[in-house]
Amino acid sequence: MSKTFVLASDSFKESMTAEQACQAMQRGIQSVFKDALFIQVPMADGGEGTVDALIASTQGQRVACKVTGPLRDQQVETYFGLIDDGQTAVIEMAKANGLHLLPAAQRNPMLTSSFGTGEMIKGALDLGVQKIIIGLGGSVTNDGGAGMAQALGAQFLAVNQRPIAVNGGQLHLIHHMDLSALDARLQQVEIVIASDVSNPLCGENGASYVFAAQKGATPAMLVILDHNLSHFADLVEHTLALHKRHLAGSGAAGGLGFGLMAFTGATLRSGVELVIESTQLAAKIAQADYVFTGEGSIDFQTQFGKTPLGVAQVAKRLNKPVIACAGHIGQEIEELYDKGFTAIFGIVDGAVDLDTAFAHAEQNLQRTCENIARILLRSS
Repeated sequence: MSKTFVLASDSFKESMTAEQACQAMQRGIQSVFKDALFIQVPMADGGEGTVDALIASTQGQRVACKVTGPLRDQQVETYFGLIDDGQTAVIEMAKANGLHLLPAAQRNPMLTSSFGTGEMIKGALDLGVQKIIIGLGGSVTNDGGAGMAQALGAQFLAVNQRPIAVNGGQLHLIHHMDLSALDARLQQVEIVIASDVSNPLCGENGASYVFAAQKGATPAMLVILDHNLSHFADLVEHTLALHKRHLAGSGAAGGLGFGLMAFTGATLRSGVELVIESTQLAAKIAQADYVFTGEGSIDFQTQFGKTPLGVAQVAKRLNKPVIACAGHIGQEIEELYDKGFTAIFGIVDGAVDLDTAFAHAEQNLQRTCENIARILLRSS
């Protein structure tokens, strides 16, 4: 009797997309279970790869666009996804305003803006979608979503009523906001934030102090950036009578979570849970004999909302065995076995440098899955 395998891997950063990982898994298993049925469900958790994972899993399509990059004088060729027969758009803010779009020497959250993300939202609205999912991982911005709102028609004015092209370093200059031209179509669509970041907007656990250093901020900048976000939140609260700064997730993507909740009425969802729902993963796992998942690194942090955990918890509810593969296995994975994981395997063949591991990732994953399959065949 043939076996059914659900392959629900996340990307292996810098080496494989989620779709490539699922394909490598299938090649390895299929070399042993030649008549098996495979259901590939590329996964993500709201960060890198979310658009591609949802397009691949739901037979969606890419929509090419040209938008403003992290710096206002920068243009980037990018895309967002269209799924659910064109009713839902999927946007990764990092594809417009992400860390990877600037070399390390040019990263400065005092200067970067989320304007391009707003342009992507506008592009989705132009297609008449009913729902927009926005993944917030990987940003290089710290502007509280002001740039995003500006691209959608909001005006931010200085004391002299001069318009300000906002970025993280200029939020303190805003004296007044005019939302009369904010795109009215925002009221007609459901906007969902996909993120597993639970940080508030401001303070020692907020966007600036926790995340801005990796975006190029110096210690002195952190103080200024946090102050600027607080000023911006004060202005939003005064103008809109909305108190969002303390909400979990408002600090995601340099405060873009805050801006989306304040200006678009967006709601926040766990990224991996949203992807699980959108890909109908539970219904697919219900058909499986075995479930394979994975990502670049599995360690104690995996239990805090990472993709493999989400897959394992769905499988556990359905009493299905879950096998995870990772490029790196860290400390304290023992707790994961009680959360749905049956076994966890490292795929790297011996002691190699990082570049070599990245270069051979697909081959290593395929080989590892083939060996796992041989054990399963013997025990079945």
